[in-house]
Amino acid sequence: MTPVLSRHRRSLLGALGLAAFLLLWELALRSGLLPGSLVPLPSAIPGVLAAEIADGIWLEVVTASLAHYSVGLLLGSLLGITVGVSAALLPAVDALHAWLARLLRPIPPLAWIPFAIIWFGINPSAAAFIISIGVFWINYFASYSAVRSVDPGYDEVARAFGHDGFLARLAKVSLPAAAPGILGGLRAGLGQGWMTVVAAELFGIPGIGQRMMEASSLLATDIVVVYMLTIAGLYAAFDFLFMTLQRRLLRWQP
Repeated sequence: MTPVLSRHRRSLLGALGLAAFLLLWELALRSGLLPGSLVPLPSAIPGVLAAEIADGIWLEVVTASLAHYSVGLLLGSLLGITVGVSAALLPAVDALHAWLARLLRPIPPLAWIPFAIIWFGINPSAAAFIISIGVFWINYFASYSAVRSVDPGYDEVARAFGHDGFLARLAKVSLPAAAPGILGGLRAGLGQGWMTVVAAELFGIPGIGQRMMEASSLLATDIVVVYMLTIAGLYAAFDFLFMTLQRRLLRWQP
C-alpha cells in the first residue's frame, strides 16, 4: 500500500527539493561545471528582478501581456464552452461541425501567426487571437465531454419536476452536473494561455515574450530567467485564485 503524506509534509518536501535544485545549480556554476556566460547564477536573479522593476520595464511588459492574455482567455473560454455545450446537447450542431473540428483541431495555435499578422497587424489583437485559439480547443473538448457524460436519468428527473424546456434543463441539469468538467477545462486553459502568450509576442508585440527575445539576443540569460519565473508566478497566482473560486462554486460536492 502506498504511504500517504500529509499536506504539510508534502509542502516541506517540495520546498526542500526546490532548495536542493537551486543549491546544485549555484554550486555547478561557481565550480565551473556550467558556463557562467550562458547560465545565470540563481543568487543573481533577485537583483536583476529588482533592477527591472526599478526601471519600470517589468510592470510595463507584464501589464501588456496581461491585457491580451485576458482578452484571449475570455474569448477562447466563452466560445469553447458555448460551442462544446451546444454540440453535446444538440445532435444537429454536433454533426454540422464534426468534420470541421477534426480538420482544425490538430493545427497548433502558432501556425495561425501569419494569418494573425495579416488580419490584425503586429498589435495586441493578433496576440489575443492566437491565445484564444489554444484556449478554445481545451474548453471545447472539456465542455463537450463533461456534458455528454451527464447521466440521462437526470433529464428524466427534471421532466418529472416540470422542467420540460431545453433552457430549463440546461440551467437546472446539464450545466450544474457538468460543472466540474467545465471548470477543469477552464483551469487547463489558464495554463495553455500562458504557454501561448510568450510565443504570440515573439514576432514584435510588446510584452513578456518580446522582452525575453530582446534579452536572449544580448545573451542576458538572467533577464530571460526573471521573466520565466514571472510567468510561473503569474500562473500560480491565477491558478490559486481560480481554485479558490472553484471550491466555492462546487461546495455542494461531497
